[in-house]
Amino acid sequence: MRIAIAGCGQLARMLAIAGWEMGHHFSFIADPGESTDCVNGLGPVVVRHDNQTPADLYEALGYPDVLTVEKEHVSVPMLEGLSDHCLVAPSAEAIRICQHRGREKTLLQSLGIETAPFHLVDDAPSLVDAVTAVGYPAFVKSCEQGYDGQNQWRLRDSAALEALAPQMHALPPLVVEGAVHFDRELSMIAARSVSGEVALYPLAENRHREGILLTSEVPAAEVSAETEAQATQIAHRLLEHWSYVGVLSIELFDEGGSLRVNELAPRVHNSGHWSQDAGVASQFSNHIRAITDTRPGATQPSCYAGMLNLLGRTPDTALLQADDVSLHWYTKSVRSRRKVGHLNVQAPDREQLKKRLSELEAALYPEGEPL
Repeated sequence: MRIAIAGCGQLARMLAIAGWEMGHHFSFIADPGESTDCVNGLGPVVVRHDNQTPADLYEALGYPDVLTVEKEHVSVPMLEGLSDHCLVAPSAEAIRICQHRGREKTLLQSLGIETAPFHLVDDAPSLVDAVTAVGYPAFVKSCEQGYDGQNQWRLRDSAALEALAPQMHALPPLVVEGAVHFDRELSMIAARSVSGEVALYPLAENRHREGILLTSEVPAAEVSAETEAQATQIAHRLLEHWSYVGVLSIELFDEGGSLRVNELAPRVHNSGHWSQDAGVASQFSNHIRAITDTRPGATQPSCYAGMLNLLGRTPDTALLQADDVSLHWYTKSVRSRRKVGHLNVQAPDREQLKKRLSELEAALYPEGEPL
């Protein structure tokens, strides 16, 4: 099959590499000015422009059988137009909801899924009212385009609020979230095929630094049957609501075994990269399987697996010679805080995995050194 991917970053790269192994061929949609370094050589790249009709874009992409995305911030009208010509998976509606924090949290609440308390704001008075309602600390995030700690503010006191409020005229619509006193951050990677077959990966335990994911460990430690069932129920409720096709990533706050959804990603996700080297069908493989209506592959690793992000770092050659380390490089230029690759590791037990991730982190990020 021919598969088109909206976006040209590392997730598109890894999707295409997984799909090539299954005999599929790829083309890519780039926004004007978007770097195509990650996908060079993997298929034709079409730069989208406003005067292009859906039919023209479909032809330029090589008449794909299905269009998917590597990011949620894509043109919904483009997806809707292309859906007249081929399968769009996930759907344009799922993308529309997930690219806006306000719409996403409103949907979650309507489905009976717990989130942090939140308010939508678009001016200084509504910001003050929202922060007054949720209390301090309050977390202020742009409804769109905020990721990896960007376009986000933590307000610890009234002084921080008074500093931000005058800027509201120059800021996009925001969501104000109340603090959630969680024990840890988890995530679940779920996949659903065109025929409705569902595959779930085990919960991953994630650790962030400066608002960016640094490590993931699988399976998460000490997950009770009740917590696992809650995560499974959340995933099935969302997949069924949208008749979802593809991989859906669900970021969760764990409060003593009770889960709240932090964010959704209608795509493959950084916290699922461990699956590339853990003896299972990777999240990339299962996304391609899902959108081509192929039975999903195995999702339960036989060992403990972990991932460490390379954030503006190039690993030393000696580090890569260890037999338990796998490098995935994105062919991007290196700059501060930028995700340029990741390392996957496996271990026979949890303590050994934690120790190995700590060693790698210490080698790449010396204590006290900023990202």
